[in-house]
Formats: sequence, structure tokens, C-alpha cells
Amino acid sequence: MPKDILAGHPTHWQSFGTGDRRALALHCSLAHSGVWKGMFGHLAEPLTLTAFDLPGHGKSADWDGIEDYTSLCARVAAGFIDAPVDLIGHSGGAVAALQLAQDLPELVRSLTLIEPVLFAAARGFPEWEAFHTAMAPYARALAAGERMLAAEKFTEIWGTGTPWAEIEGRSRHYMAERIHLIEAGMPGLAQDNRGILAKGALESLNMPVMIIIGTECPPIISRIAEEIAARLPDVGLAEVPGAGHLLPVTHAAQVAGLIDVNLSRD
Repeated sequence: MPKDILAGHPTHWQSFGTGDRRALALHCSLAHSGVWKGMFGHLAEPLTLTAFDLPGHGKSADWDGIEDYTSLCARVAAGFIDAPVDLIGHSGGAVAALQLAQDLPELVRSLTLIEPVLFAAARGFPEWEAFHTAMAPYARALAAGERMLAAEKFTEIWGTGTPWAEIEGRSRHYMAERIHLIEAGMPGLAQDNRGILAKGALESLNMPVMIIIGTECPPIISRIAEEIAARLPDVGLAEVPGAGHLLPVTHAAQVAGLIDVNLSRD
């Protein structure tokens, strides 16, 4: 499992497969690169999939607390690309992937966005206010410095559905130690500080895009997916029945099948 400095950030990654076609995957917050292993095993398309630990996650170095977090994730991802790749992102990783596709469209062969949390796309809709109401217990716990409670309240919305008390202790501590990274991403996710939603920005993306969401996802995700899809020239929007936010883990085979569909569209 190699480690190198990419975009000035010590970064750990791992690869799955040996196919000629190259892909790059960005995981969600509070996870790590290993979450893609199960999904990769279900792909029909022969790929070499590189998955890296986002800053502050897994075995990559901590976030410095200064650089815009989502932009840093996108810049680190760009360090892996020297030829066209199939880009896959989940949750916050999907937003960084979307930003990267806008920055380097000539190097993105296809783009798969799984449950993208570009919350700014829902601003002005009822789902925006509902999202803040649902997140209030997490926000209060974080503001009070109760990191374990904040992680518990966050995963009640964005987890697998497994009760907090049934999650293995090491995993609970892993998430609590990194819970501040949720807020680190919010300038990009909730404020769209890099202008992903700017006039003409989404419309300029010509690569095949697949947006995948779960039918049991938080309501704001459906709104985000619809708003993004409405502006993309070449897009498919698919739902995985019974799946929540962590569907690459809980519904790996279904997600892999939809990624294969998008790969075949290139």
C-alpha cells in the first residue's frame, strides 16, 4: 500500500485490479479507501481502480486546518491523473470529484456521483430547512465539544442504519476523532465556494455522468441529485431500492452494476 506526497499532502492509497482501463475513487467522510473493495469485486468492467484516503482519513496525513478541505481533496485526486480516468465519488468525495471534473474535463472519461452532498444545490427548497433541522443535534454536540455524541448523531442520518451501540468500538472512535472534518467540508458543500453551481459550469461537462442515490437516503439528497441532473448534458439518474446513504457498502453489487452501465456509455 503506497504512500507519497500529492498536492503537498502525504497521501496513502491502494489499488484494486489490473485492467487496462484506469479509474479513481474518492470515499465519503469518516471512511477510508478500503470501503471500495467490496464494490470493486462486483464490477464486470476490468479496471485498475485506485482509491486513496482523503486528507485526515485512513493512513493519509491530517488536514492542516487551513486549506479549503474539498478543494484539497480535489487537488490530491488530480495528482493521480496523468491520462483520462473514470472518476467515482461518494458523498463529499463525489463533490470533490465533480469539482475535479470541472477543473480537468479532458482527463475525466466518465463521472459517477454516488449520493453527492452538494447541499448548496438545495438552497431555497424545503429540503434545505429540513436538512438543518435534522442536523441540529449533531451541530449542538459538536459545538459543545462532545465529539463522540456528535459522531453518533451524524451517523444516525448518514450511516448504514446500524445502531450506534452495535458499531464496533474502534470504528466509533475512528469517526469521533474525525468528526471535525464534516464541518471542514461545508464551505464547499453548503456554500459552494468554488462555484460548482455557477451559471454554465455544470452545462459544460460533456462526459457521461451517472448519479446514484438510495431510495432511503436523506430527503435533501434526492433534491440535490435532481437539481444537478437537470443541468448536465449527458446524465443518468438511478435509485437503488432500500438503500441509504452508505450504499457503496450496504448495496455494493447494485452500485457496481450501475457504475458498469456508466462505463459502457463512454
